[in-house]
Amino acid sequence: MHSSAVFLIEFGAVILGLGLLGRLAGRLQFSPIPLYLLAGLAFGEGGLLPLGTSEEFVATGAEIGVILLLLMLGLEYTASDLVSNLKTQYRAGLVDAVLNALPGAVMALLLGWGPVAAVVLAGVTWISSSGVIAKVLGDLGRLGNRETPVILSILVLEDLAMAVYLPIVTALLAGAGLAAGSVTLAIALGAAGLVLFLAVRYGRHISRFVSSDDPEKLLLVVLGLTLLVAGIAQQLQVSAAVGAFLVGIALSGEVAEGTHHLLSPLRDLFAAVFFVFFGLHTDPASIPPVLLPAMTLAILTASTKIATGYWAARRAGISERGRWRAGGTLVARGEFSIVIAGLAVTAGIEPSLGPLATAYVLILVVLGPLTARWTEPVARRVTARLAARREAAAAKAVEGGVEAGVENGGDRVAEEPRETLDDPDAVGRRS
Repeated sequence: MHSSAVFLIEFGAVILGLGLLGRLAGRLQFSPIPLYLLAGLAFGEGGLLPLGTSEEFVATGAEIGVILLLLMLGLEYTASDLVSNLKTQYRAGLVDAVLNALPGAVMALLLGWGPVAAVVLAGVTWISSSGVIAKVLGDLGRLGNRETPVILSILVLEDLAMAVYLPIVTALLAGAGLAAGSVTLAIALGAAGLVLFLAVRYGRHISRFVSSDDPEKLLLVVLGLTLLVAGIAQQLQVSAAVGAFLVGIALSGEVAEGTHHLLSPLRDLFAAVFFVFFGLHTDPASIPPVLLPAMTLAILTASTKIATGYWAARRAGISERGRWRAGGTLVARGEFSIVIAGLAVTAGIEPSLGPLATAYVLILVVLGPLTARWTEPVARRVTARLAARREAAAAKAVEGGVEAGVENGGDRVAEEPRETLDDPDAVGRRS
């Protein structure tokens, strides 16, 4: 059979399969990311039906998928939003980075993978999935809750940190020395600072230049500009993804909304191809040996994400129930963990890193929606049981004649159940 015919058959089957998997995930109210990863495992080396002629095209599509993911992410925020979040929530961002990046780095070192792999795995465990979390918030009807801005602020800071983190990882994976790595980071920081300045000062003029009433022309101009800037960024060893992210930040207003509407289907298509491509480069037989470290990391970093959200929400004055909801919502990892691991897989830095990241993301992308839904009810039940035990202990103290202790303990018990029954952060009560 002619090679072009084989290519069309293979690629068409992949796209059709992804569409059916996405439909299945939608009916189950479930993120399609783990299904896409499993599809990649099935079509890759050691899988059920390895691809042949279409793999090179899938690789190109995967690179475009990463670029579109970061572009669309940049479109979600304005430069003023980013500057405001940096000023008000930077402490939460630092706590998030320390609590969630450190376990990945320590695990890599314990496995003997070296410092470069430690930096990569730290990023994999650090960054939450903005896409999965946004969908979960919508599905659970929590977009109007008081804790939601806290969640979004942490996600914004993580996304902004990518503009610094990705150039560092790119330089390390390329084997650049201290001097070259410092130059790369300086270029990235300078470019990010310049784009933020121009977006704040001249954002309207930039958007007016790009704007067009014709959707076709708007799509071509924005897509062409994004790919051009991404290519230049990659040529400078900064990362194509960072370039795309900065383009998204520079656009605002109606242009950003129109671009988001036009590019969403393309983003979804190429992002799905990216997840398949990552799975293609992971041998299913390599996952069982790293399953235990992946599960250990998943449990540990799920706990640290819950602690991060709880701390940030408490600092913002959110009630007890809202704090637990914020923590549980942040657990999911997804697209950006795979993007970071994909850089290491392409560079061939550590053969087991890709399988571990795949297993880790598969676990947490499934666990994330569950923790978002059940962390607060479970915490409430545990709190109620502890309160009941304290009440029983106070009753025993009364019988023993410890009257002063009874009064103090009774006050505490009387106050706590009231907090679990009241929910000032419920939907529709924005502050």
